[in-house]
Amino acid sequence: MNLSNQFINRAFKRFLPNPQAVSLAIILLVSFVLIYSLADLLMPVFVSIGIAYLLEGIVRKAERHNMPRLPAVTLVFTLFVTSLVFLLFILIPIISQQAVELVQQVPDIISHAQTGIMRLPKLYPKLISESKIQEILLVGQKELLSYSQSLLSVSAASVMGLISAMIYLFLVPMMVFFLLKDKVVLVAWFTQFLPKERHLSIDVWREVDTQIGNYVRGKFAEVLILCAVSYVTYAVMGLNYALLLAVLMGLQVILPYIGATLVTFPVLGVAYFQSGLTNDDFMAIVIAYAIIQAVDGVLLVPLLFSEAVNLHAIAIIVAILFFGGLWGFWGVFLAIPLATVVKAVLTAWPRLGETNVA
Repeated sequence: MNLSNQFINRAFKRFLPNPQAVSLAIILLVSFVLIYSLADLLMPVFVSIGIAYLLEGIVRKAERHNMPRLPAVTLVFTLFVTSLVFLLFILIPIISQQAVELVQQVPDIISHAQTGIMRLPKLYPKLISESKIQEILLVGQKELLSYSQSLLSVSAASVMGLISAMIYLFLVPMMVFFLLKDKVVLVAWFTQFLPKERHLSIDVWREVDTQIGNYVRGKFAEVLILCAVSYVTYAVMGLNYALLLAVLMGLQVILPYIGATLVTFPVLGVAYFQSGLTNDDFMAIVIAYAIIQAVDGVLLVPLLFSEAVNLHAIAIIVAILFFGGLWGFWGVFLAIPLATVVKAVLTAWPRLGETNVA
């Protein structure tokens, strides 16, 4: 009992006398509580801050080339709006059309797969029986029906939220522009509420800023490269829904390990339905898919993320589960950047016991 009390006393003496440790802890606690409690209400604001943070890096590069801030902000914002218009009115309609066509062909794909599966008992009677196959197919049909009903409910909820989405399409770009334009004023206003002893918090933020910046820039480049390479590959090979599958290939990197597993099913499923299991075209698509995944893991990731924070696989999975459980899709989307924040704080934390913190 005495040993535990001594340990607790030493811990309090180590951390609490350091005012910067206390200020950092308060800032983190207040930020987490505000974000967690107001996430649903202020999500457009958080999204706007995130987009402005990403675009700020491009604005800084323009300023380094002697361009005044306002013209730099105007140029970057114009490019952002142009990209958003292209995404919303050109790319997404094409992807949506291909997605609808693919969903409409799901029954045919399932029937085609069932026909192939039912041949297995005849080919390998000692390994699997026809009754077992029928049992597996019945379970699969039930799961698919449940999944289809879930899709219908999600679609209905999406229709209900269409007005809100349209409002956000106007509010978010507007907030992004003013966040970029008035960054200095907004930062000065915000910092007046922070404790004066905040050097450690600033050091932690600089580390987080560097790591998140490297990660986001690398991830954005990885998504674009994978989308482009996959689309060209699938289009040249004549695979149906090439653009939809290419976008899925790019977006899979947002969910490390999990995304690659999920995107395998639509790519190989479309290839199987289009070419058949024993066709050379199917094997060529499988090989091409494997090569793209290998190039991403062996070449792109080390090249693009050489300066980014190195998170263990377990840390990534835990972050996805934890933040996804808190904030759903956005939690999953921002899991790794948020994990870099946690790691930066934990890296700085052992130094908090030092009496002189610069």
